[in-house]
Amino acid sequence: MKRQTSQFQYIEYHRLEELSESQRELVLGAMDAARKAYAPYSSYQVGAALRLQDDTVVTGNNQENAAYPSGLCAERVALFYAGARFPGQAVTSMAVVALMNGSPQSAPVSPCGGCRQVMLEKESLDKQAIEVILYGSGKIWVINSAQDLLPLPFQIDTT
Repeated sequence: MKRQTSQFQYIEYHRLEELSESQRELVLGAMDAARKAYAPYSSYQVGAALRLQDDTVVTGNNQENAAYPSGLCAERVALFYAGARFPGQAVTSMAVVALMNGSPQSAPVSPCGGCRQVMLEKESLDKQAIEVILYGSGKIWVINSAQDLLPLPFQIDTT
């Protein structure tokens, strides 16, 4: 037996103004996208904004459905749209914002496991780390890579 440890570091900010202009633009884009989410069942609106390597910004939001779990998370909406509309463009950064009844949560919301897997596969495919910005009105977390959020991903051995 060999005991292993997995750790990662992130930066915590407390005000939007502490972020770079590029990071703030993504957070505001994610917030705007969250306000447009289709969340009539939960009133939990999530928005994501991605920056592609050519500086294009793509947004997505959660889409609920009465036939749960047929909806989709904001992160995957944005990533799949970017893949369909801008094939071959790497994602360099992503911001995620959650609103409850129209107001930002005080703590950052972290992507679900399915979104983490999709983020990691995109990162791996593009050979480009995705900076992840998780916004809360009380604190903001900036993570260097999607790999940090999912240290033990699902992988298929093709050898």
